[in-house]
Amino acid sequence: MVAVRSSIHDREILSLALPALGALAAEPLYLLTDTAIVGHIGTQQLAALALAATVLSSLAALCNFLTYGTTAQVARLHGAGDRERSDGLGIQALWAALAVGLLAALLTIACGPTVIRLLGGDGHVGDLATRYLRLSAAGLPFVMFTLAGQGWLRGVGDLRTPLMIVVAANAANVLLELLLVYGLGWGLDGSALGTVTAQAAMGTAFVWRLTRNPATPRRPFAAMLRPMFAVGAQIAVRTGSLLLAFGIGSAVVARAGDAPLAANQIAFELFVFLALVLDALAIAGQVLVGRALGAGDVRAARISGRRLCELSFGAGAMMTLLLLTLSGPLPRVFTSDGAVLDQLARIWPIFAAMLPFAAVVFALDGVLIGAGDTRYVAAAMVAAAAVTVAVDLVTLDQGWGIVGVWWGVVALIAVRLATMATRFAGAGWSVVGASATTGR
Repeated sequence: MVAVRSSIHDREILSLALPALGALAAEPLYLLTDTAIVGHIGTQQLAALALAATVLSSLAALCNFLTYGTTAQVARLHGAGDRERSDGLGIQALWAALAVGLLAALLTIACGPTVIRLLGGDGHVGDLATRYLRLSAAGLPFVMFTLAGQGWLRGVGDLRTPLMIVVAANAANVLLELLLVYGLGWGLDGSALGTVTAQAAMGTAFVWRLTRNPATPRRPFAAMLRPMFAVGAQIAVRTGSLLLAFGIGSAVVARAGDAPLAANQIAFELFVFLALVLDALAIAGQVLVGRALGAGDVRAARISGRRLCELSFGAGAMMTLLLLTLSGPLPRVFTSDGAVLDQLARIWPIFAAMLPFAAVVFALDGVLIGAGDTRYVAAAMVAAAAVTVAVDLVTLDQGWGIVGVWWGVVALIAVRLATMATRFAGAGWSVVGASATTGR
């Protein structure tokens, strides 16, 4: 009987996680496409793109509350059978996205040069990065529409529509950039404008999909927007704390030399990629837990959460075995520099061994966000980030280099695992009903 129940849950989880993985994987393809195309224009253009992409990706990460907060609330309403409020929340999410997108665009245009200088961009490279950033600002409202649209569709259990829209937009992006950069010879400007055009089409598609619903009210409604921004603020604190911890770690490694910095970049990008794969299960958790609690079924929410942790741990363990097996050839895919390879060899076992536990953290993150327990999630992340920063500062003082920084990442995972598992074991997160997701 237990095996049958697990099989049913596994099928439901995978039916949500697989299309979510496709949509998640498509997002980094924008930057990969830009990098591949711009890399053939020139070194300065590629350096400028790297600076601008850092700003844009960080901004998108900070605004992911438009997705996570919307998913949690809509899934709960959907589980409660409240279709009218669920549809209405989709429209309100678009209004929130419009406000956030316009603000982000204005701040990017106004503060872009200062931010680029703080990142070390100067001279011609700095000018190119600033211009790219300002052209890209036009696409930010559409990026926010995309985040909100994905959040609503995930909440109602439709993960195939976002996948189709995002894949189509990526294909259009490739064609547009080839035309504008090489065909018309617009260089870096063509890359930015091609991406903006694809983003505009993608955002418009999500707006069209959400506005098809007969939702009321159609205008901004403060009573529905307030909980959304409350949840959003807490998720932004969570994301901002994580970015701060990683940023300080990178700064500490940079002071250890070029080889440790290059090795850290390779390991970090691998970690981000693997986290992206595992995050698909966390998205399934948001949907299943929110839906179950909305329907008043705490037992189903707990069973789904527990099974997600088991599947995530298994996936993380498989990644560990793969990384350890490929510890020789895989790093050489990224570099042939002996000094960089030596630095990677020092942290490879640490990086590989923590993945199963990181996977469980990601799953619990999805479960608690799906339950609307975002205040606790934010507080847990702040505590974990503080411990990580402390380890990084001791590393800087003691000269532990890249190894010390990656033990700081382990500390981040350990604190988050302890705090999130303790919360999941209790009853504070499992509040039932259609209106329980208020960022408590």
